[in-house]
Amino acid sequence: MSKSLYDILGVDKNATQSEIKKAYRKLARKYHPDVNKSPEAEEKFKEINSAYEILSDEEKRAKYDQFGDAIFGNQNFQDFSRSYQGNIDFDEILKNFFGDRFHSGGFGSYGGFGGGFYQEPNLDIEKSIYITFRTALLGEKEKIYLDNGETLEINIPKGIRDGEKLRLKGRGRKSGGRTGDLYLTVRVQPHPEYEVDGDNITKEFTISLYTALFGGNVEVDTLTGTKRLKIPAGVQQGQRFRIKNQGLFNRKTKQTGHLYLKVNIAIPKIEQLDPELVTIMREKLPKGL
Repeated sequence: MSKSLYDILGVDKNATQSEIKKAYRKLARKYHPDVNKSPEAEEKFKEINSAYEILSDEEKRAKYDQFGDAIFGNQNFQDFSRSYQGNIDFDEILKNFFGDRFHSGGFGSYGGFGGGFYQEPNLDIEKSIYITFRTALLGEKEKIYLDNGETLEINIPKGIRDGEKLRLKGRGRKSGGRTGDLYLTVRVQPHPEYEVDGDNITKEFTISLYTALFGGNVEVDTLTGTKRLKIPAGVQQGQRFRIKNQGLFNRKTKQTGHLYLKVNIAIPKIEQLDPELVTIMREKLPKGL
């Protein structure tokens, strides 16, 4: 029996958008190519992204709930996804299945013609593109491939968020001297090492127990470069260090969030420690903390 999109994300059919997003982020971290080097991870990662592309959109989700695998030419989703090598434009697929009425404004404008009505064609094209978290944070050039085989290089503005749309004027369909626009819905792939909270981002880094107890200098690699931190003696698990203006740029407020580096203390196993030290620790360390 083939898996449904809900099965792929491991959620119930009645799951809320919050539950769907949480499940997606968990799986995306697990199978992200930067973390998981197994041969099947990349394919699984694409499959997860494709399932989320539909279920995170209420309109597409409703159509999928109604028609199921018929949307994919009556193939199961896994076979369909593999045949497209994970590079699926669901807006185009759904438009082909449901017609232009799937898109808002797809009917165009109506007017009288010979006592009847005519339909002005919708010349706009909608397409989803996937970018890395690094690209969203820093802003970079990105190549996209159009259905006609054309390749475009576009500028992704720094700080762009998942679900935002970019408009490329004059890159849509052509008809009768008119040209539509190309609308790109940006999907930002989560990064396994970063948590996002509004404009702020957080990354964990690990230090030794020795450094936690006595302090020291450490270097932490981040997407904006290596950060050198002075760790005070007695630092606590989960304590955060703020790096100002190294988070996500907010294109509305023109402000940049902060990067928080969160301490994770590596506790050694008892058998790795000197027996004499273990004895002293048993006797001298405070109990009940």
